Amino acid sequence: MSTDRGSPRRRAGPGTRPDRRRGGRGIACDDAHPPRSGDRPGGRRRTARTSGSPAAAPGRRRGLVSSVATGLAASVHAEALDLLAASPGGDQTAIVEALVARREPLLGVGARDAAVAAVMARITGLGPLQPLLADPMVSEVMVNGPGPVFIERSGHLEATDIRLDAAEVDRLVERVIAPTGRRVDRSSPWVDARLADGSRVNVVVPPISIDGPCVTIRRFGDRRFTLTDMAAPDVAVLLGRMVAARANIIVSGATGSGKTTLLAALTSAVDPTERLVTVEDAAELSLATPHVVRLEARPPNCEGVGEVTVRDLVRNALRMRPDRIVVGEVRGAEAFDMLQALNTGHDGSLSTCHANSATDALRRLSTMVLVASPGLSPGVADSLVAGSVDLVVHMTRLGASRQVTDVVEVRPSGEQPPYRPVVACGEPITTEPSSGRWGR
Repeated sequence: MSTDRGSPRRRAGPGTRPDRRRGGRGIACDDAHPPRSGDRPGGRRRTARTSGSPAAAPGRRRGLVSSVATGLAASVHAEALDLLAASPGGDQTAIVEALVARREPLLGVGARDAAVAAVMARITGLGPLQPLLADPMVSEVMVNGPGPVFIERSGHLEATDIRLDAAEVDRLVERVIAPTGRRVDRSSPWVDARLADGSRVNVVVPPISIDGPCVTIRRFGDRRFTLTDMAAPDVAVLLGRMVAARANIIVSGATGSGKTTLLAALTSAVDPTERLVTVEDAAELSLATPHVVRLEARPPNCEGVGEVTVRDLVRNALRMRPDRIVVGEVRGAEAFDMLQALNTGHDGSLSTCHANSATDALRRLSTMVLVASPGLSPGVADSLVAGSVDLVVHMTRLGASRQVTDVVEVRPSGEQPPYRPVVACGEPITTEPSSGRWGR
Protein backbone atom coordinates (compact mmCIF):
# COMPACT_ATOMS: atom_id res chain seq x y z
CA MET A 1 0.00 0.00 0.00
CA SER A 2 1.38 3.35 -1.02
CA THR A 3 1.81 5.97 1.66
CA ASP A 4 2.81 9.61 1.97
CA ARG A 5 5.49 10.80 4.30
CA GLY A 6 2.84 11.92 6.72
CA SER A 7 -0.23 10.07 7.77
CA PRO A 8 -1.39 7.21 5.56
CA ARG A 9 -3.68 8.20 2.71
CA ARG A 10 -6.93 6.35 2.46
CA ARG A 11 -7.26 4.37 -0.75
CA ALA A 12 -10.28 5.39 -2.81
CA GLY A 13 -12.38 2.28 -3.13
CA PRO A 14 -15.60 1.80 -5.05
CA GLY A 15 -18.19 4.39 -4.11
CA THR A 16 -15.66 6.44 -2.13
CA ARG A 17 -15.54 10.13 -3.04
CA PRO A 18 -12.33 12.13 -2.99
CA ASP A 19 -12.31 15.04 -0.60
CA ARG A 20 -13.14 18.13 -2.71
CA ARG A 21 -11.72 20.41 -0.04
CA ARG A 22 -8.27 19.00 -0.88
CA GLY A 23 -8.70 19.71 -4.55
CA GLY A 24 -9.85 16.19 -5.41
CA ARG A 25 -11.46 15.90 -8.83
CA GLY A 26 -14.80 14.41 -7.85
CA ILE A 27 -16.43 14.76 -11.29
CA ALA A 28 -15.34 11.33 -12.51
CA CYS A 29 -16.52 9.66 -9.30
CA ASP A 30 -19.86 11.48 -9.44
CA ASP A 31 -20.37 10.47 -13.05
CA ALA A 32 -19.36 6.85 -12.48
CA HIS A 33 -21.42 6.42 -9.31
CA PRO A 34 -24.38 8.83 -9.39
CA PRO A 35 -25.99 9.21 -5.97
CA ARG A 36 -29.34 7.59 -5.36
CA SER A 37 -32.21 9.55 -3.95
CA GLY A 38 -31.68 7.84 -0.57
CA ASP A 39 -28.02 8.88 -0.36
CA ARG A 40 -28.54 12.48 0.78
CA PRO A 41 -26.05 13.44 3.49
CA GLY A 42 -27.52 16.23 5.54
CA GLY A 43 -30.75 16.07 3.59
CA ARG A 44 -29.18 17.64 0.51
CA ARG A 45 -28.68 15.98 -2.80
CA ARG A 46 -25.28 16.14 -4.43
CA THR A 47 -25.54 16.93 -8.13
CA ALA A 48 -22.98 16.67 -10.86
CA ARG A 49 -21.54 19.86 -12.21
CA THR A 50 -23.02 21.14 -15.42
CA SER A 51 -20.69 21.76 -18.30
CA GLY A 52 -20.58 25.21 -19.81
CA SER A 53 -19.06 28.57 -19.12
CA PRO A 54 -19.42 30.12 -15.65
CA ALA A 55 -21.05 33.16 -17.26
CA ALA A 56 -23.90 30.99 -18.53
CA ALA A 57 -24.65 29.49 -15.08
CA PRO A 58 -26.79 32.40 -13.79
CA GLY A 59 -28.89 32.23 -16.95
CA ARG A 60 -29.38 28.47 -16.50
CA ARG A 61 -30.36 28.96 -12.87
CA ARG A 62 -32.85 31.67 -13.78
CA GLY A 63 -34.31 29.41 -16.43
CA LEU A 64 -34.62 26.54 -13.94
CA VAL A 65 -36.26 28.76 -11.33
CA SER A 66 -38.67 30.11 -13.95
CA SER A 67 -39.53 26.60 -15.12
CA VAL A 68 -40.17 25.39 -11.55
CA ALA A 69 -42.28 28.46 -10.77
CA THR A 70 -44.33 28.08 -13.95
CA GLY A 71 -45.01 24.40 -13.30
CA LEU A 72 -45.98 24.98 -9.68
CA ALA A 73 -48.24 27.89 -10.62
CA ALA A 74 -50.10 25.67 -13.07
CA SER A 75 -50.56 22.91 -10.48
CA VAL A 76 -51.90 25.14 -7.69
CA HIS A 77 -53.91 27.56 -9.84
CA ALA A 78 -57.31 25.97 -9.18
CA GLU A 79 -56.67 25.61 -5.44
CA ALA A 80 -55.52 29.23 -5.24
CA LEU A 81 -58.75 30.40 -6.86
CA ASP A 82 -60.79 28.39 -4.35
CA LEU A 83 -58.87 29.82 -1.39
CA LEU A 84 -59.21 33.38 -2.63
CA ALA A 85 -62.92 32.91 -3.30
CA ALA A 86 -63.33 31.68 0.28
CA SER A 87 -61.58 34.81 1.64
CA PRO A 88 -62.73 37.68 -0.60
CA GLY A 89 -61.41 40.33 1.76
CA GLY A 90 -58.11 38.65 2.55
CA ASP A 91 -54.58 39.50 1.50
CA GLN A 92 -54.27 37.68 -1.83
CA THR A 93 -50.49 37.60 -1.80
CA ALA A 94 -50.34 36.23 1.76
CA ILE A 95 -52.85 33.50 0.90
CA VAL A 96 -50.84 32.46 -2.15
CA GLU A 97 -47.55 32.55 -0.20
CA ALA A 98 -49.02 30.19 2.42
CA LEU A 99 -50.30 27.86 -0.30
CA VAL A 100 -46.93 27.69 -2.06
CA ALA A 101 -45.09 27.12 1.24
CA ARG A 102 -47.46 24.29 2.14
CA ARG A 103 -47.19 22.60 -1.26
CA GLU A 104 -43.40 22.96 -1.64
CA PRO A 105 -41.83 23.59 1.79
CA LEU A 106 -38.27 22.97 0.56
CA LEU A 107 -38.23 25.69 -2.09
CA GLY A 108 -35.50 28.30 -1.77
CA VAL A 109 -36.38 31.95 -1.32
CA GLY A 110 -35.85 32.84 -4.98
CA ALA A 111 -37.88 29.93 -6.32
CA ARG A 112 -40.63 30.54 -3.75
CA ASP A 113 -40.93 34.22 -4.65
CA ALA A 114 -40.96 33.34 -8.35
CA ALA A 115 -43.69 30.75 -7.76
CA VAL A 116 -45.83 33.23 -5.82
CA ALA A 117 -45.40 35.80 -8.59
CA ALA A 118 -46.35 33.20 -11.21
CA VAL A 119 -49.49 32.20 -9.30
CA MET A 120 -50.51 35.84 -8.82
CA ALA A 121 -49.94 36.46 -12.53
CA ARG A 122 -52.35 33.65 -13.37
CA ILE A 123 -54.97 35.09 -11.04
CA THR A 124 -54.61 38.76 -11.95
CA GLY A 125 -53.59 40.60 -15.09
CA LEU A 126 -53.11 38.42 -18.14
CA GLY A 127 -52.27 35.23 -16.33
CA PRO A 128 -49.20 33.37 -17.59
CA LEU A 129 -48.35 36.25 -19.94
CA GLN A 130 -47.95 38.80 -17.15
CA PRO A 131 -44.22 38.17 -16.55
CA LEU A 132 -43.58 38.69 -20.27
CA LEU A 133 -45.44 41.99 -20.23
CA ALA A 134 -43.34 43.08 -17.24
CA ASP A 135 -40.12 42.61 -19.23
CA PRO A 136 -39.14 46.01 -20.71
CA MET A 137 -37.22 44.29 -23.52
CA VAL A 138 -40.33 42.48 -24.82
CA SER A 139 -42.19 44.47 -27.48
CA GLU A 140 -44.63 41.83 -28.76
CA VAL A 141 -46.29 38.76 -27.25
CA MET A 142 -47.87 36.22 -29.61
CA VAL A 143 -50.19 33.34 -28.73
CA ASN A 144 -50.87 31.12 -31.72
CA GLY A 145 -53.54 28.95 -30.14
CA PRO A 146 -52.61 26.14 -27.72
CA GLY A 147 -48.86 25.58 -27.50
CA PRO A 148 -45.79 27.72 -26.89
CA VAL A 149 -45.99 31.48 -26.49
CA PHE A 150 -43.71 33.54 -28.73
CA ILE A 151 -42.26 36.98 -28.07
CA GLU A 152 -40.25 39.64 -29.80
CA ARG A 153 -37.39 40.62 -27.52
CA SER A 154 -34.92 43.32 -28.56
CA GLY A 155 -36.10 43.01 -32.15
CA HIS A 156 -35.81 39.22 -32.42
CA LEU A 157 -38.53 36.56 -32.34
CA GLU A 158 -38.12 33.70 -29.90
CA ALA A 159 -40.18 30.95 -28.30
CA THR A 160 -40.67 31.04 -24.52
CA ASP A 161 -40.94 28.14 -22.09
CA ILE A 162 -44.56 29.11 -21.43
CA ARG A 163 -47.06 26.72 -22.98
CA LEU A 164 -50.82 27.24 -22.87
CA ASP A 165 -53.46 24.58 -23.25
CA ALA A 166 -56.81 25.23 -24.94
CA ALA A 167 -58.56 26.16 -21.68
CA GLU A 168 -55.82 28.64 -20.75
CA VAL A 169 -56.03 30.30 -24.18
CA ASP A 170 -59.80 30.69 -23.79
CA ARG A 171 -59.33 32.24 -20.33
CA LEU A 172 -56.72 34.59 -21.74
CA VAL A 173 -59.09 35.78 -24.48
CA GLU A 174 -61.77 36.44 -21.85
CA ARG A 175 -59.35 38.44 -19.72
CA VAL A 176 -58.21 40.51 -22.68
CA ILE A 177 -61.68 41.26 -24.02
CA ALA A 178 -63.73 41.72 -20.83
CA PRO A 179 -62.27 45.11 -19.72
CA THR A 180 -62.65 46.58 -23.23
CA GLY A 181 -66.40 46.10 -23.41
CA ARG A 182 -66.04 44.45 -26.80
CA ARG A 183 -66.99 40.98 -27.95
CA VAL A 184 -65.40 38.27 -30.03
CA ASP A 185 -67.24 35.14 -31.18
CA ARG A 186 -68.04 33.19 -34.33
CA SER A 187 -70.18 36.00 -35.71
CA SER A 188 -67.55 38.65 -34.90
CA PRO A 189 -64.31 36.65 -34.93
CA TRP A 190 -61.71 39.38 -34.50
CA VAL A 191 -61.22 42.49 -32.42
CA ASP A 192 -58.65 45.25 -31.95
CA ALA A 193 -58.47 46.78 -28.50
CA ARG A 194 -56.27 48.65 -26.06
CA LEU A 195 -55.16 47.27 -22.70
CA ALA A 196 -55.08 49.32 -19.52
CA ASP A 197 -51.32 49.92 -19.89
CA GLY A 198 -51.76 51.27 -23.43
CA SER A 199 -50.65 48.09 -25.19
CA ARG A 200 -52.45 47.26 -28.42
CA VAL A 201 -54.05 43.82 -28.66
CA ASN A 202 -55.55 41.89 -31.55
CA VAL A 203 -57.63 38.75 -30.99
CA VAL A 204 -58.73 36.35 -33.71
CA VAL A 205 -60.87 33.27 -32.99
CA PRO A 206 -62.26 30.34 -34.99
CA PRO A 207 -63.56 29.83 -37.59
CA ILE A 208 -61.13 32.23 -39.26
CA SER A 209 -58.29 31.23 -36.91
CA ILE A 210 -57.86 27.59 -37.85
CA ASP A 211 -55.72 26.36 -34.94
CA GLY A 212 -57.53 28.11 -32.12
CA PRO A 213 -57.72 31.66 -30.73
CA CYS A 214 -54.72 33.87 -31.52
CA VAL A 215 -53.72 36.82 -29.36
CA THR A 216 -51.12 39.39 -30.42
CA ILE A 217 -50.10 42.09 -27.95
CA ARG A 218 -47.92 44.99 -29.01
CA ARG A 219 -46.37 46.84 -26.12
CA PHE A 220 -45.16 50.42 -26.08
CA GLY A 221 -42.30 51.15 -23.74
CA ASP A 222 -41.95 54.17 -21.51
CA ARG A 223 -39.00 55.48 -23.50
CA ARG A 224 -39.69 58.42 -25.79
CA PHE A 225 -37.69 58.12 -28.98
CA THR A 226 -36.28 61.24 -30.60
CA LEU A 227 -35.77 61.99 -34.27
CA THR A 228 -32.04 61.36 -33.91
CA ASP A 229 -32.83 57.87 -32.58
CA MET A 230 -34.56 57.01 -35.84
CA ALA A 231 -32.77 59.04 -38.49
CA ALA A 232 -29.30 60.23 -39.45
CA PRO A 233 -28.44 63.59 -37.81
CA ASP A 234 -28.90 65.65 -41.00
CA VAL A 235 -32.19 63.88 -41.75
CA ALA A 236 -33.43 64.47 -38.20
CA VAL A 237 -32.71 68.19 -38.53
CA LEU A 238 -34.49 68.26 -41.89
CA LEU A 239 -37.60 66.57 -40.50
CA GLY A 240 -37.68 68.89 -37.50
CA ARG A 241 -37.57 71.88 -39.86
CA MET A 242 -40.44 70.50 -41.89
CA VAL A 243 -42.63 69.97 -38.83
CA ALA A 244 -41.88 73.47 -37.56
CA ALA A 245 -42.70 74.85 -41.04
CA ARG A 246 -46.11 73.11 -40.83
CA ALA A 247 -45.55 70.65 -43.65
CA ASN A 248 -48.19 67.94 -43.99
CA ILE A 249 -46.36 64.65 -43.48
CA ILE A 250 -47.32 61.02 -44.10
CA VAL A 251 -45.16 58.33 -42.47
CA SER A 252 -45.16 55.08 -44.46
CA GLY A 253 -43.74 51.64 -43.78
CA ALA A 254 -44.50 48.00 -43.16
CA THR A 255 -46.04 46.55 -40.00
CA GLY A 256 -43.66 46.96 -37.07
CA SER A 257 -41.37 49.37 -38.91
CA GLY A 258 -41.75 52.14 -36.33
CA LYS A 259 -44.32 54.38 -38.03
CA THR A 260 -46.21 55.25 -34.86
CA THR A 261 -42.97 55.77 -32.93
CA LEU A 262 -41.69 58.22 -35.55
CA LEU A 263 -45.06 59.98 -35.61
CA ALA A 264 -44.73 60.65 -31.89
CA ALA A 265 -41.12 61.80 -32.33
CA LEU A 266 -42.13 64.26 -35.06
CA THR A 267 -44.50 66.03 -32.67
CA SER A 268 -41.52 66.98 -30.50
CA ALA A 269 -40.86 69.74 -33.06
CA VAL A 270 -44.37 71.18 -32.65
CA ASP A 271 -44.73 74.53 -30.89
CA PRO A 272 -45.88 73.65 -27.34
CA THR A 273 -48.58 76.35 -27.51
CA GLU A 274 -50.37 74.55 -30.36
CA ARG A 275 -53.46 72.40 -29.85
CA LEU A 276 -53.25 68.87 -31.29
CA VAL A 277 -56.20 66.54 -31.80
CA THR A 278 -55.26 62.89 -32.30
CA VAL A 279 -57.58 60.36 -33.94
CA GLU A 280 -56.87 56.64 -33.62
CA ASP A 281 -58.58 53.32 -34.09
CA ALA A 282 -56.95 52.11 -30.85
CA ALA A 283 -55.25 54.88 -28.86
CA GLU A 284 -51.53 54.29 -28.56
CA LEU A 285 -49.85 57.62 -29.34
CA SER A 286 -48.00 59.20 -26.45
CA LEU A 287 -47.08 62.75 -27.39
CA ALA A 288 -44.69 65.05 -25.56
CA THR A 289 -46.55 68.26 -26.44
CA PRO A 290 -48.73 69.54 -23.55
CA HIS A 291 -51.99 70.46 -25.35
CA VAL A 292 -53.38 67.21 -26.76
CA VAL A 293 -56.95 65.96 -27.17
CA ARG A 294 -57.15 62.20 -27.84
CA LEU A 295 -60.05 60.61 -29.71
CA GLU A 296 -60.55 56.86 -30.14
CA ALA A 297 -62.89 54.99 -32.47
CA ARG A 298 -65.51 52.63 -31.08
CA PRO A 299 -66.95 49.46 -32.62
CA PRO A 300 -70.67 48.68 -32.60
CA ASN A 301 -72.14 47.01 -29.53
CA CYS A 302 -73.82 43.60 -29.39
CA GLU A 303 -76.93 45.07 -31.04
CA GLY A 304 -74.87 46.48 -33.89
CA VAL A 305 -75.30 50.12 -32.91
CA GLY A 306 -73.11 52.81 -31.38
CA GLU A 307 -70.20 52.55 -33.82
CA VAL A 308 -67.92 55.57 -34.12
CA THR A 309 -65.43 55.29 -36.98
CA VAL A 310 -62.11 57.02 -37.55
CA ARG A 311 -63.80 58.88 -40.40
CA ASP A 312 -66.44 60.18 -37.97
CA LEU A 313 -63.73 61.35 -35.60
CA VAL A 314 -61.72 63.11 -38.33
CA ARG A 315 -64.83 65.08 -39.25
CA ASN A 316 -65.50 65.90 -35.61
CA ALA A 317 -61.89 66.94 -35.01
CA LEU A 318 -62.36 69.77 -37.50
CA ARG A 319 -64.89 71.31 -35.09
CA MET A 320 -62.53 71.17 -32.11
CA ARG A 321 -60.33 74.12 -33.08
CA PRO A 322 -57.20 72.03 -33.83
CA ASP A 323 -53.92 73.65 -34.82
CA ARG A 324 -52.89 70.24 -36.12
CA ILE A 325 -54.68 66.94 -36.64
CA VAL A 326 -52.76 63.71 -36.06
CA VAL A 327 -54.42 60.58 -37.47
CA GLY A 328 -52.77 57.44 -36.13
CA GLU A 329 -53.24 55.54 -39.38
CA VAL A 330 -55.26 55.96 -42.57
CA ARG A 331 -56.37 52.74 -44.21
CA GLY A 332 -59.82 53.42 -45.62
CA ALA A 333 -62.43 56.06 -46.31
CA GLU A 334 -61.05 58.36 -43.59
CA ALA A 335 -58.18 59.21 -45.97
CA PHE A 336 -60.56 61.34 -48.05
CA ASP A 337 -61.70 63.41 -45.06
CA MET A 338 -58.16 63.79 -43.75
CA LEU A 339 -56.85 65.00 -47.11
CA GLN A 340 -59.79 67.39 -47.38
CA ALA A 341 -58.84 68.81 -43.99
CA LEU A 342 -55.19 69.20 -45.00
CA ASN A 343 -56.29 70.96 -48.18
CA THR A 344 -58.51 73.46 -46.37
CA GLY A 345 -56.21 75.19 -43.92
CA HIS A 346 -55.13 72.55 -41.39
CA ASP A 347 -51.45 72.60 -42.30
CA GLY A 348 -48.88 70.76 -40.23
CA SER A 349 -50.96 67.63 -39.79
CA LEU A 350 -49.50 64.14 -39.60
CA SER A 351 -50.55 60.55 -40.25
CA THR A 352 -49.23 57.09 -41.14
CA CYS A 353 -49.97 54.62 -43.91
CA HIS A 354 -48.98 51.02 -44.56
CA ALA A 355 -46.92 50.93 -47.75
CA ASN A 356 -43.85 49.31 -49.28
CA SER A 357 -42.24 52.63 -50.23
CA ALA A 358 -42.83 56.36 -50.06
CA THR A 359 -44.14 56.49 -53.64
CA ASP A 360 -46.34 53.46 -52.99
CA ALA A 361 -47.90 55.37 -50.09
CA LEU A 362 -48.99 58.13 -52.49
CA ARG A 363 -50.64 55.58 -54.77
CA ARG A 364 -52.38 53.96 -51.81
CA LEU A 365 -53.73 57.32 -50.64
CA SER A 366 -55.19 57.95 -54.10
CA THR A 367 -56.81 54.50 -54.04
CA MET A 368 -58.35 55.17 -50.63
CA VAL A 369 -59.83 58.42 -51.93
CA LEU A 370 -61.41 56.59 -54.88
CA VAL A 371 -62.87 53.95 -52.55
CA ALA A 372 -64.40 56.67 -50.34
CA SER A 373 -65.74 58.63 -53.33
CA PRO A 374 -66.28 56.28 -56.30
CA GLY A 375 -67.56 59.15 -58.44
CA LEU A 376 -64.14 60.82 -58.54
CA SER A 377 -61.74 60.20 -61.39
CA PRO A 378 -58.20 58.92 -60.73
CA GLY A 379 -56.83 62.28 -61.88
CA VAL A 380 -58.89 64.17 -59.31
CA ALA A 381 -57.80 61.77 -56.57
CA ASP A 382 -54.14 62.25 -57.51
CA SER A 383 -54.62 66.03 -57.48
CA LEU A 384 -56.17 65.88 -54.01
CA VAL A 385 -53.18 63.94 -52.70
CA ALA A 386 -50.68 66.28 -54.40
CA GLY A 387 -52.45 69.35 -53.04
CA SER A 388 -52.58 68.01 -49.47
CA VAL A 389 -49.36 66.12 -48.73
CA ASP A 390 -45.93 67.77 -48.63
CA LEU A 391 -43.64 64.94 -47.54
CA VAL A 392 -43.76 61.17 -47.28
CA VAL A 393 -41.25 59.69 -44.81
CA HIS A 394 -40.62 55.96 -45.22
CA MET A 395 -39.58 53.78 -42.28
CA THR A 396 -37.69 50.50 -42.63
CA ARG A 397 -36.95 47.84 -40.09
CA LEU A 398 -33.21 47.09 -40.07
CA GLY A 399 -32.57 44.18 -37.73
CA ALA A 400 -33.51 45.32 -34.25
CA SER A 401 -33.70 49.01 -35.20
CA ARG A 402 -36.18 51.11 -37.15
CA GLN A 403 -34.79 53.86 -39.34
CA VAL A 404 -35.89 56.56 -41.78
CA THR A 405 -34.59 55.34 -45.13
CA ASP A 406 -36.41 57.50 -47.69
CA VAL A 407 -38.17 60.85 -47.87
CA VAL A 408 -39.92 62.23 -50.94
CA GLU A 409 -41.26 65.72 -51.56
CA VAL A 410 -44.68 65.78 -53.21
CA ARG A 411 -44.77 68.36 -56.01
CA PRO A 412 -47.90 70.49 -56.59
CA SER A 413 -50.47 69.04 -58.96
CA GLY A 414 -49.39 69.34 -62.59
CA GLU A 415 -45.67 69.64 -61.92
CA GLN A 416 -43.37 66.97 -63.30
CA PRO A 417 -42.06 64.79 -61.95
CA PRO A 418 -44.89 64.51 -59.38
CA TYR A 419 -42.45 63.87 -56.54
CA ARG A 420 -38.77 64.34 -55.83
CA PRO A 421 -36.46 62.24 -53.62
CA VAL A 422 -35.08 64.18 -50.67
CA VAL A 423 -33.54 61.32 -48.67
CA ALA A 424 -32.41 57.99 -50.10
CA CYS A 425 -30.91 55.04 -48.23
CA GLY A 426 -31.01 57.07 -45.03
CA GLU A 427 -28.86 59.95 -46.35
CA PRO A 428 -30.07 63.39 -47.49
CA ILE A 429 -29.88 64.18 -51.19
CA THR A 430 -30.87 67.82 -50.76
CA THR A 431 -31.76 70.11 -47.91
CA GLU A 432 -33.64 72.70 -49.95
CA PRO A 433 -37.15 72.50 -51.41
CA SER A 434 -37.75 72.69 -55.13
CA SER A 435 -41.14 74.39 -54.97
CA GLY A 436 -41.05 76.55 -51.88
CA ARG A 437 -43.82 74.59 -50.16
CA TRP A 438 -41.58 73.42 -47.34
CA GLY A 439 -40.34 76.74 -46.12
CA ARG A 440 -43.59 78.52 -45.53
